[in-house]
Order: sequence, then C-alpha cells, then structure tokens
Amino acid sequence: MRSRRARKTRLALAALAAAVATATAAALVLLGVSSASAATLFGDDFEDGNATGWSRSGGSWSVVTDGSSAYRQSGTSADARAVAGAGWGDQAVQARVKPIAFNGAGRHVAVLARAQSTSSYYFLGLSNAGTVVLGKRTGGAPATLATAAAGVTPGTWYTLRLEAFGSTLRGFVDNVQVVSATDTSFGSGRAGLAGYYAGASFDDVLVTDTGGPTDPPTTPTIPPGTCNTSGTPTGFASVDAWGQNGTTGGAGGPTVEVDTASELIAAIGQSGPLNICVRGMITVPAGMHNVASDKTIAGVGAASGITGGGLNIGLAADDSITSPPPDAVHNVIVRNLVFRNATDDSINIQMFSHHVWIDHNDLADGYDGLVDVKRGSSYVTVSWNHVHDHTKTMLLGHDDDNDAQDVGRLKVTYHHNWFDRTPQRNPRVRFGEPVHVFNNYYVYNTDVGVACQANAGCVVEGNYFERVEEPVTDSYAGPGGRCVARDNVFADESGAPDCGGGVQEPGTYYGYTLDDPNSVKAAVMAGSGTGKI
Repeated sequence: MRSRRARKTRLALAALAAAVATATAAALVLLGVSSASAATLFGDDFEDGNATGWSRSGGSWSVVTDGSSAYRQSGTSADARAVAGAGWGDQAVQARVKPIAFNGAGRHVAVLARAQSTSSYYFLGLSNAGTVVLGKRTGGAPATLATAAAGVTPGTWYTLRLEAFGSTLRGFVDNVQVVSATDTSFGSGRAGLAGYYAGASFDDVLVTDTGGPTDPPTTPTIPPGTCNTSGTPTGFASVDAWGQNGTTGGAGGPTVEVDTASELIAAIGQSGPLNICVRGMITVPAGMHNVASDKTIAGVGAASGITGGGLNIGLAADDSITSPPPDAVHNVIVRNLVFRNATDDSINIQMFSHHVWIDHNDLADGYDGLVDVKRGSSYVTVSWNHVHDHTKTMLLGHDDDNDAQDVGRLKVTYHHNWFDRTPQRNPRVRFGEPVHVFNNYYVYNTDVGVACQANAGCVVEGNYFERVEEPVTDSYAGPGGRCVARDNVFADESGAPDCGGGVQEPGTYYGYTLDDPNSVKAAVMAGSGTGKI
C-alpha cells in the first residue's frame, strides 16, 4: 500500500502537471492557437519506496533518501540506464537530477525520451565537461546533436526536461531552454534515466504530452539606460584575428534579464548571441560557471553582480591541445558587475579563448585570481576595473612550463584599471607578447606592480604609481622577461622600473591614445568600477 505521504506527493505532481497544462493552454488561447488538453502520461516520485515498473541495464540502482525518496544510480564503472512507461509519441520527460560522481572524461547523467530500449533513445545530459548535451543512441556510443556550456556541480539538484515533438527536440535546464535539434530517428518510445559512467540521484519524474516555454529566462524589464550592453573596446579585444572581427559580445541577439542563479547559469551557457542583464547580487553555487561564445553579461545599475562563484570563459583545461581549437570560446563581454566571495577565480579565461572584454567591474574578496588569463588565450582587453581587498589580482600565463600553449599568444591590454592596494599580480605575466599596460592607477601595491617574466614582453606606459616600491620588473620570480617602461609617474616614494630588452610595439596591432600620466589618478578613480559607463 502506498504511504499517505506518497499519495500526497503524487497528487502534488498531478496538480503541478495540470497547472502547467492549464497555463500553456491559456497562453495558446491568448495567442489564437487551438490546443488539445494536456495529459500526464507518467509520474514517479519514489515515495512508495520502490521502483516497480522500471527496466534497468547496468549500474547499481536503488531507492534511497536524498532529501526525499529518490532513485539513485550509485555505480560509476558502467553505462547505466533505466526506462519506464508504456511508450508514447510526442512527449516531454522531466526529472530532478543530482549528479554525484563522474568516472573519466565526457561522462554525463541524463533523462531519456522515446527510448526504444536501453540502448536506443534520445537523451539530455549534464556532462562533467561543463556542458549540457542533447544526443541520441542507436545501439552504440552516444552521438551528440547539440551542446551548450553550463555549470555542472556534483551534489547540486537540477531540473532537466527533454521534449520530443514531431522531429523537434528541445532541452531545458531549470525551465530555461538551452539546446535544440531536429532528428527523425525515433518517433515514439518510453521515458528513462541514465548515468553514463556516472552516479546520480533522480526524483520527481514526470512525462506529459505538452511542451514548456520557448523563451529565454525572462522578458526584459530593464529601464532604458540602466543595462549598457553596447560599446567598443580599445586594445587587443578590438583586433581582427583568429576568424573574429573585434569583440561584439551578444550584439544581434535578444536581451534578457536574470535575477536568480538558475536563470544566470542557463543564460550564460546558452548557444547563440545573447545580451544578459544581471539585476541585483546573485548568489551562485560554489565553483566556476561556464560562459558560451557571443555573450554580453552586464549589470543593472551599480550594485548588481555575482557572489559565491565565478565565471569561466573557456573550454576544459587540456595540455595536449597546443593550438586554438575551432570551438574555442570567443566574443564575450563582461561589464559593470560586482564580483565577491568567489571560491576559485572571479573571472577565468583559458584554453585559447579569444576576443574577451572585461570592463568597468568591481572585483574584491575572492579566493584565487580576480581576472586570470591563461592557456593560450589572446585578444583580451581588461579596462576600467576597480580591484581591491585582494592579494593575487591578475595572472597572465599560469605556469613557467606552459610555453607550448602560451608562446606567441597571451596578447592582452590592461588600461585604466585601479589597482587599489592589491599586493601582487597587477598583472604577473608569463610568455605573453606584447602585453600592453597603460594609463592604470597603482596605489600601495606592497609586493610588486607589473611583473614580467618567463620571456614575456611588456610595454608599460603612461601609468601612475603611488607608494609602489617595485612598480615594474622583469626579474620578479622564475625565468626573466623583457619590459619597456616609459612616460610613467612614480610618486610618493615609489621605486624605479627594473626593465630591459626589446618588446614588440602594441601600436603595430591597434591604435590608441595615451592620456597624460599626471591626469591618470583622478580619471581612473572617477571612472573605474561599476555605475560609471
């Protein structure tokens, strides 16, 4: 006999499905579109303590307590699948999914639709590569139909929904569409769950014959002028290179407003151009959250941003890749955001990501770097940011032995930033050339200002250094670098630059105007950080 709690939970699921169906039907009526009544085709919340009706293949499946009763696949050494239901044509399969552990690269946990068997089906999975994967299996290995970048954190619950209507497949994470594809391999089948060499908990499985929303996170409600998604960078982000003409971010795409972690994470990982307006401080899960290409992420007003985690702009680290891959993340703008309390980097740019503009942000109180650029990334501009209350500020090149990825790359411009009592890495540079550091304001950087090492070539000009004992050096630590220091102001007992060697001139790549260094302190203090665009 089912428990009283089970009956209540199943009634709640049924009510939820009915509410979704009613809302969808009402929306269709308002749009002048006829709609048949939606039906709940299948549901299981496992509160009865069993998984009767589920057919399994591989893995170790059991009903456990994970907040509430859930269906756990605990093995990570098998290709595990479970399917249920009578089999339907058009269907939307939804479940709460909590990844627990992955065994190896390219693994995923997933919901299944139109399953012919435990080896033939469509799937929507959360991958340990930091992606959402929409794919299919036709008796062999998984085949990818579409992907989108996404933050995937083991131990965190996500709601996945895979819709199969006609030949159209759509994948949703936390009620936001992130992937889609067209395929005709399977016209009907059962619902299912999968752990592809991965462990996970699954709960609240629901199958209906009505799809969900098609819109991005929310309809924009941003008052004019409070979320600036336009602008053109100066420096390396403006250069035409690597198949990308300048840095335009989400230009040409829609604009959405987000104010929750799930909305933000889904939006930044969505494929295609998108302008994302962040309203308020959003607490995100710990760790790094992946940003896909062609995105502008901008704060509304002066006090919007991210706390608790950071943004990763780049593919997963891989030492075997030594030249820019065709799917390198590119064309990303991050502006007017407050970053606090990151558990790793606040912003990390890696794996040959290119054409990135980090502008007018306020970054402090992180864990590792505030803005790190590494592993072959290039054509980056970091401008008009206020960095403070932090030690390891900005790293360019992560290791003295990473020459295979970094030599000839790491071309970055730093201008009009306020390095406000940040002891070191302002920036610390390896291998990059030319690295252009101009018109920044440095104050009381107790370890070092600009450190240029490992044969990097830095041009440091037009900056204002105040109370900085070692403002510029080519011999900070490890192998030496090269630097040219010119037209800088060294005020209030600042030391002298320690520079030598020739460096490529940044002016051979782009045009720029150097401000009078005596005016830089006032200009940067007045114009850097959030609320200043």
